[in-house]
Amino acid sequence: MGKLTAKTIESLAKAKTPGLTNDGEGLYFQVSKTGGTSWIFRYKIAGKSRDMGLGPYPETGLADAREKAVEARRKTKAGIDPLAEREAERERQQLEEEIERQRMQAELKALERAKSRAVTFKTLAADYIAAHRAGWKNAKHAQQWENTVATYAEPIIGDLQADQITTAHVLEILQPIWGEKTETASRVRNRIELILDAAKARGLRDGENPARWRGHLDKLLPKRSKVQAREHHAALPWSELPAFMVELAAHDDLTYQAMRLTILTACRTSEVLGATWDEIDLQSRTWTIPAARMKADKEHRVPLSDAALAVLASLPRIEGSPYLFPGARKGRPLSNMAMLMGLRRMGRGELTMHGFRSTFRDWAAESTHYPREVCEMALAHTVATGAEAAYWRGDIFDKRRALMVDWAAYATTVSRA
Repeated sequence: MGKLTAKTIESLAKAKTPGLTNDGEGLYFQVSKTGGTSWIFRYKIAGKSRDMGLGPYPETGLADAREKAVEARRKTKAGIDPLAEREAERERQQLEEEIERQRMQAELKALERAKSRAVTFKTLAADYIAAHRAGWKNAKHAQQWENTVATYAEPIIGDLQADQITTAHVLEILQPIWGEKTETASRVRNRIELILDAAKARGLRDGENPARWRGHLDKLLPKRSKVQAREHHAALPWSELPAFMVELAAHDDLTYQAMRLTILTACRTSEVLGATWDEIDLQSRTWTIPAARMKADKEHRVPLSDAALAVLASLPRIEGSPYLFPGARKGRPLSNMAMLMGLRRMGRGELTMHGFRSTFRDWAAESTHYPREVCEMALAHTVATGAEAAYWRGDIFDKRRALMVDWAAYATTVSRA
């Protein structure tokens, strides 16, 4: 039984006389120099005296203080330092709280990083172009960037975040054009690499750049020097087309007229050579190729530019022949070899007429803002499959007319080469 009573303690608290009052067995009621009141448990362990606070008064009453003192004495008898134990527990709790705080901070940072990384390649490309536009020599260079990225990269990785883009994605972009459009493919690769490097600098991706050439893609794709010759043999670079058209104009027989119309309409040679006058509507400036003559077995309307109409106006109408370009044999058009031989007579045997479709496509991608669908449909390519195709019923003819007018203007104006 302790020495103190609740009434005694209350009197000591009111008197505020500094000092310790013993309750017995190491429990003391303390009044500090400032008048504060609390409970102290005084004990010895390992020959060393220690004072352990048991709580302030009156928050901790006499009964609670005695109960705490009993527990502390039990520990000292067991050789446990209750004050050291309490300090260790406090440190443990502080450590747990710190760990939890750091965990929450890490989660918050991860969330913020995830939000910041949720930027698509399409947006990153636009940001890169906007940031560098002022440093490029002219607006045309920026336009070429926009066109090549939109045409070749964005259909595959445009909606992906920077850290989601892999080597497999880059190869999916490059492999279809690496052998036939090597120069364009190389530019696309370089532009993807630069955009992803910029994304890494912004903390939007880590690790190796999947579009890097040296030590990476050079192990997966043939060198440009090994395949570029094939590209040059097949297609004329679009920047050289106006000069070529001037060279072509020096020849005026039927074969070269067929070559002009093929280039100006971006059609296949078989479509041009098999063209008949009843397919041409001069009033609406339209050439309608029936499905039976199209590779995709679908009717294709070709908008005719002024330059294309000028070619048609120069053609003779041969009695008994329905063809624009009748051949030597009655009732037959020019031979499939006619235009190829025409190129050889010009000393341009490294080219093919089909390659001018690639020339057109590269020009449209690198030098215009026309959407991919417009450019692809101008080539009579399929622009949609499956469910999407069911909703694609038009042939965006008016937009294609504007495209072909621009193409003809470019092809026939040397100063713009």
